[in-house]
Amino acid sequence: MQDLQLSAPAPVSEDAPDAVRATHPSGSSPAPSAPLPPGPPPQPANPTSNDHRPNYQLEYILSGHAMSISSLKFSPNGSMLASAAADKLVKIWDASTGDIMRTFEGHTEGVSDIAWSSDGDCLASASDDKTVRIWSLDAGGTVRVLKGHTNFVFCVNYNPRGNLLVSGGFDETVRVWDVARGKALKVLPAHSDPVTAVSFNHDGTLIVSCAMDGLIRIWDADSGQCLKTLVDDDNPMCSSVIFSPNSKFVLCSTQDSTIRLWNYQTSRCVKTYTGHTNRTYCLPASFSKTGGQYVVSGSEDAKVYIWDLQSRQVLQVLEGHRDVVMAVAIHPTRNCIASASMEKDLTIRIWCDEAADASR
Repeated sequence: MQDLQLSAPAPVSEDAPDAVRATHPSGSSPAPSAPLPPGPPPQPANPTSNDHRPNYQLEYILSGHAMSISSLKFSPNGSMLASAAADKLVKIWDASTGDIMRTFEGHTEGVSDIAWSSDGDCLASASDDKTVRIWSLDAGGTVRVLKGHTNFVFCVNYNPRGNLLVSGGFDETVRVWDVARGKALKVLPAHSDPVTAVSFNHDGTLIVSCAMDGLIRIWDADSGQCLKTLVDDDNPMCSSVIFSPNSKFVLCSTQDSTIRLWNYQTSRCVKTYTGHTNRTYCLPASFSKTGGQYVVSGSEDAKVYIWDLQSRQVLQVLEGHRDVVMAVAIHPTRNCIASASMEKDLTIRIWCDEAADASR
């Protein structure tokens, strides 16, 4: 198998040893689907991930939430870290010092997910109160409340331009929202179980969703047409899914303690990452490409796992949390990882690899 690159399109050999054919739940072959738009133009390849072995060390421990922390996101420029929790609060932290900057109150139930706008001026949050709220850092509070979901809203993300939001929830729909008007543009009857993750690709032309029904679906963001459905032979429950930075792959966490990297153009699973524990909770996996090419995820054994993207080997395990690590966030420019935990812990930990930062 040729090496995968996160920032440049990479062909993958069809005889990959860990390749898995995608099938529909019935076992039949996928029906012909509409062509997917081309990926981004080729760019210079990143250094291989073997150039540096990660050595993340604990830098800060942040405390402030009173219930399980569900989501962490660094702002686009890396200066702030946002956190959300079952205590109905969204908090903003200074990513350099660990100081609390702001607490947003307004949701009437727990918050499951948060997302930054591309300019870093706004934050969206998804809540069990069936709403998505848009918060303005300048205004210091809520500027929009998006209503329409008929059950818990579990996931939310902005498109790259920041003019659209996509959300998913326990009503089994994916909704696309006009941010300026606060209105739903599309309601996609996306899945047959709660939707656990939604995200746009690098240019906002595609949306990926996954759900407890075990399906990963790729959607045309403009028309709302389903372009592709991916599912593993064992049909495990999907916890999270994101596009790779070059939008050529999707990374999906499933509740069989496995993370899979899919080439959705060929409907093939090209890499699998194992060693962590994920059988109960929706634990998101992320890409890290600042110091090397890694896959990062929390785990139900209270640890954070870092894999080499290419070799699939576990390169480092971060220990210190005392409960399930529900959320991880990757700093956009520094070699830093934020992680957060559940009831027995309730801390956010920021880990940094200073040697890698110094060598860049």
